[in-house]
Amino acid sequence: MKKIEAIIKPFKLDDVREALGEIGVTGMTVSEVKGFGRQKGHTELYRGAEYMVDFLPKVKLEIVIAKEDVDRCVNAILETAQTGKIGDGKIFITDVERVIRIRTGEENREAI
Repeated sequence: MKKIEAIIKPFKLDDVREALGEIGVTGMTVSEVKGFGRQKGHTELYRGAEYMVDFLPKVKLEIVIAKEDVDRCVNAILETAQTGKIGDGKIFITDVERVIRIRTGEENREAI
């Protein structure tokens, strides 16, 4: 099993969720996060004063899937989240040792 963590622009969430649903992803965790990479934030004007916004709003998707579904999942995220502009985000893929569904006690693939 693999865990895919994708950091994307917030306005792309619905498109990505729909694309993942179309390829059979049945669940994910979504968090509102803030961060920066090469963008290094931006300046904004508030009540006449300019200030630096260091951390930009992003959305973090966490998906645990079978190893053989990783490429399809990653491609769906890439195709729908990419704008071609700085700040599109990142995708991280890590191994998952064990998954347990709390309600039933099912493990691993059955628990996904």
